[in-house]
Amino acid sequence: MFVKGAHHVSLAGNDLKQRAMDMETFDVMWALSAPGSAAEECFMRIPQTEYYLLECQRPHLLEGNMPDFQYLHQSDLVPGVVSGVTFRTISIDTPAYLTYLLWRFLAAGGSIHRGTVQHLNQVIEGGTRIFDTKNTSPAIDAIVVCAGLGARFLGGVEDKNMHPIRGQTVLIRAPWVKFGASISGENRSWTYVIPRRSGDVILGGTRVQDDWFPRPRPETTSDILKRCLTMCPDLAPPEIRKVREPTVEDLSSIIVEEGCGLRPGRTGGIRLEVEWFDAIAREGKVPVVYNYGHGGYGYQSSWGSASVALELLNRAVSGPSAG
Repeated sequence: MFVKGAHHVSLAGNDLKQRAMDMETFDVMWALSAPGSAAEECFMRIPQTEYYLLECQRPHLLEGNMPDFQYLHQSDLVPGVVSGVTFRTISIDTPAYLTYLLWRFLAAGGSIHRGTVQHLNQVIEGGTRIFDTKNTSPAIDAIVVCAGLGARFLGGVEDKNMHPIRGQTVLIRAPWVKFGASISGENRSWTYVIPRRSGDVILGGTRVQDDWFPRPRPETTSDILKRCLTMCPDLAPPEIRKVREPTVEDLSSIIVEEGCGLRPGRTGGIRLEVEWFDAIAREGKVPVVYNYGHGGYGYQSSWGSASVALELLNRAVSGPSAG
């Protein structure tokens, strides 16, 4: 199991399209996290600190976009970093949030069909009937492919630019932690602390290209705990910090689980485009909209990329095919 963060901290850099998707997503999630919102319990508004191993760019790309943005003074930096910024953002309790999205989809009239697809042509010809022989649904008008790493293997797509970016995390129970922090600029590791409204806190992590190993490595767990405690000593229980300096061993009693997963990385970045397929057993073509390859940033660009995909879909189904 991969214990996902997640928080909203855009790392789009100078990629204007990615930045636009990220910031649209932040605006939507900030509204969803508002007190009294139906989705409030899925989020926590938190102060976020980003530390850098190099001098950060000024003006910072998040300056003017994130609430309460400020540059850190040297006296506020942790050992080993040279600059930093702070702002307010949101963390996402991903299990609760995904449940909220599912029920929102169902309430809007959507339906779920579970099954295995080897090739897009199966769905183009059979629609949802391939999963349920009693289903009499009409032929489909379009397909949206959000297959993640599966896009590398799905027939009709088979995108060899897709590759795993292995991530490993540790979930602890630390309801006293009400802030987020990250150290960016590391090579194969990425140190971060992401609290959830539930009181759980995700500690990470790693980002290793083309590593397919599906289970947590004990030595990586130890390294994550060490890096996170060095960055944020407040992770240790308060009763321990009152009497002495905390150690990594002090975190062992509050570990809930370890996790790892394979993020869907893509050489060349996100694929957001339309391809037309011949409609088997009927005239015309069927548009296939691709939206995958988000790496570790799927949550924080989700609403923005969905807007782009929806625009592509609307154009495709309302106009003549490209073929």
